[in-house]
Amino acid sequence: MEPAEMKTIPNGKGHEAGEDTTDTAIKGLSEDAAHFARTAHNVDANLAESSEFLSKADEKKTTRFTDFEGKTSFGMSVFNLGNAIMGSGILGLAYAMANTGIVLFIILLTAVAGLSAYSIHLLLKSSGVVGIRAYEQLGYRAFGTPGKMAAGIAITLQNIGAMSSYLYIVKYEFPLVIQAFLQTDNITGAWYLNGNYLVVIVSCTVILPLALMKQLGYLGYTSGFSLSCMVFFLIAVIYKKFQLPCPFVEFSHNKTLMSFNTSVADGGVQMTAEDPACTPRMFNLNSQTAYTVPILAFAFVCHPEVLPIYTELRNPTKTKMQHVSNISIGVMYVMYLLAALFGYLTFIDKVEPELLHTYSRIDPYDTLILCVRVAVLIAVTLTVPIVLFPVRRAIQHLFFSNKTFWWPRHIAIAVTLLALINLLVIFAPNILGIFGVIGATSAPCLIFIFPAVFYIRIVPEEEEPLRSFPKILAACFAILGVLFMIMSLSFIIIDWTSGSSKASSGH
Repeated sequence: MEPAEMKTIPNGKGHEAGEDTTDTAIKGLSEDAAHFARTAHNVDANLAESSEFLSKADEKKTTRFTDFEGKTSFGMSVFNLGNAIMGSGILGLAYAMANTGIVLFIILLTAVAGLSAYSIHLLLKSSGVVGIRAYEQLGYRAFGTPGKMAAGIAITLQNIGAMSSYLYIVKYEFPLVIQAFLQTDNITGAWYLNGNYLVVIVSCTVILPLALMKQLGYLGYTSGFSLSCMVFFLIAVIYKKFQLPCPFVEFSHNKTLMSFNTSVADGGVQMTAEDPACTPRMFNLNSQTAYTVPILAFAFVCHPEVLPIYTELRNPTKTKMQHVSNISIGVMYVMYLLAALFGYLTFIDKVEPELLHTYSRIDPYDTLILCVRVAVLIAVTLTVPIVLFPVRRAIQHLFFSNKTFWWPRHIAIAVTLLALINLLVIFAPNILGIFGVIGATSAPCLIFIFPAVFYIRIVPEEEEPLRSFPKILAACFAILGVLFMIMSLSFIIIDWTSGSSKASSGH
């Protein structure tokens, strides 16, 4: 494509399959781009690269792998996006609150949720202007092939890192759950207590069949069940707050636990609620406080999934998809806040980076907590197929963008990705440190930098001048993303040099 063509704004040419006429395509555009659609008849055939969603009725053009009619309901789209947002980071939010205090945590959580919603608004606004619902194609429209490659690589690395973290939870938690169910303290060497075998079994029997679905919308039911598991986790956390004393009495049981009885030896059992150990803090600043910001920011990473879900939404409009996003973010905000608050109020300063481990210090065989651990395992397992879809989509956009949908290729990409991730989880015990760096670079790009710079480049100056308030705000948003990246990388480097490893993506 020539440089002059790169600056051309396609006014409503691209549209979803199933929008059989030009009028329907115009109607399907966002409200922000409606006046551009009135000149759609002047757009000629050289815009095929940006028109990712071609009409089935146009028999002169080749059908591409993304061409299908959006049939996913509003509710199922909310479930899918909510499941994409909800990650393993919820287990560490109580620890984050312990390092910030209740008030400061709420302020930070609210700010991050608002920034995430604004970022999705920028994506949808850019998508509406050019009629494209693919992150990689927005990058192409804004910066040509380099922009397309940058977006595709960032999505691939970020989501592979997320899937690896989920499978690490399966690898290390599943054997402990089985061991607790069997109530055995001795590792017998049985294959069903080997995390490597279990992660492969889960990948082949649960994740792979779901990942082979042709459309993301089909996973709405599993996403709803996954979110139900996390709601059960939340209910258990709230219930345990009113059941456990403060400070809690640690469980001493032969050889299974480490030396966690120091608080009991110090007479901790005799403390009262007035003791500082049982008094929650409204504000708290310590060496770990700075880690809370990237943990919270990355806990709302769902941007690679936004446009694929938008693509499959029934009767899609920008306003409708923005409602899907706002509801999903709002529900996750409430769940994050309640899980952090009641987890923190249960253990105060004794809370660990992984909340469920703290409950195990009290009673590793507690039936309710055991069921919660199973629910969390189910939730993270069912999230992997949702995260895999954007990666496969990015690979197809980068290498097979003009090809028709082909089942062998669709299956081969999913199998290859899952095989690669399983190999990483099994044979690279320190791979999370590597993906910590990837997450610290790709996540700020996907949340802050790319949506902002795509918006500035794509929205025409006739509509919003470069010095207009929306574009200035978007530029500030991109700068904030750069600061996030620098801060996150700094924390990881500090962790490495100090011999600790507490920086994480929280997703």
